[in-house]
Amino acid sequence: MSDATRVVITGIGALAANGDNAERHWAATLAGRSGIVPIGRFDASRYPTRLGGEIRGFDARGRVPRRLLPQTDRVTQYALAAAEEALEDARVDPARYDRYDLGVITASGCGGFEFGQRELQKLWSEGPQRVSAYQSFAWFYAVNTGQLSIRHGMRGHSSVVVAEQAGGLDALAAARRQVRRGTVRVALAGGLDAPLSPWGLTAQIPNGLLSEADDPHRAYLPFDRRASGYVPGEGGALLVLEPASAARERGAPTVYGEVAGYAATFDPPPHSGRGPNLAPAIRGALRDAGTDPAEIDAVCADAAGLPDRDAEEAAALVEVFGRRAVPVTAPKTLIGRTYAGGGPLDVISALLMMRDGVIPPTANVGEVPDDYGIDLVLGDPRARPVRRVLVVARGHGGFNAALVLTRT
Repeated sequence: MSDATRVVITGIGALAANGDNAERHWAATLAGRSGIVPIGRFDASRYPTRLGGEIRGFDARGRVPRRLLPQTDRVTQYALAAAEEALEDARVDPARYDRYDLGVITASGCGGFEFGQRELQKLWSEGPQRVSAYQSFAWFYAVNTGQLSIRHGMRGHSSVVVAEQAGGLDALAAARRQVRRGTVRVALAGGLDAPLSPWGLTAQIPNGLLSEADDPHRAYLPFDRRASGYVPGEGGALLVLEPASAARERGAPTVYGEVAGYAATFDPPPHSGRGPNLAPAIRGALRDAGTDPAEIDAVCADAAGLPDRDAEEAAALVEVFGRRAVPVTAPKTLIGRTYAGGGPLDVISALLMMRDGVIPPTANVGEVPDDYGIDLVLGDPRARPVRRVLVVARGHGGFNAALVLTRT
């Protein structure tokens, strides 16, 4: 494949419950520092789920233009901060490009729930004249794409993906597609969510998938015999994608890796008698990357934290790779499932695995059923050369996405 069609990642920006930028999140992941805590943003004592991967200490006034504060939900403030970090990391100054050569593709599973709830409360209690005009868009799934496009003058192809946990990988793949076509020269892509508000948490409860445990170290245990649901988290990541040739020509300070392969599938309807379609997504991503299963050095798992879905994912990995054939990790046990932000955060972990030659462990998990047949990294980080990583994400409702990243 020529450098003109190879798409690489040259900048990363992240916010998670255990780190307010990419490097701090990575350091906390390797050290096993958890961000899962009792929800403190509101009184969650009457909710069945009382824990969350809550970002604490984030001061939007120091990272977001002041004029945007009244316009934006917490999730958009996270997106603005992650975008600044990613663009600075890549040394991409949007002002130096034609604005139609720059695009933004984000994913969101929730939108601006906290902003929407606040304005609806004003409507009910104070009347329509008290509702912010920004309510018209601040709650919407596409708001991050719009605000980032305006903020950085990125007027090229821009869009939004809504596919719950799988959406962040889908957004990165869509960005790769636009860069390959030449529609844009640089794409800012990824996903973020911030569902830890009364409305946001209430909207998640009916799915019956959330953990009701009160111990932060025992609440989210994917692939563990004691798994009983997942912990919701907030945050996510944005990344800068561009052609390998353009990155080389402009002297990009860092090329973290190449987005080498991608595929997505949908599961059949419940009670159809047919199994999930995760394995075909994995095989499709490997085929797209021109990579043999034996060449994959690590897998970042979706890690649902539910016995049936964990068993499905383990079975798909064994079907494609064989029993205990590839190390599997789930760094998200330290931050919760962050919906559209989960896949991009795992992509950043995968890129830094390749950079540093280390696979982080799956924290808190210890009782993995042998019949799962996977080599789940536990305990301490596992040092080894890492050149190719598979990232898997599954969204509620039957979405499957798989992304292959390679070291350049």
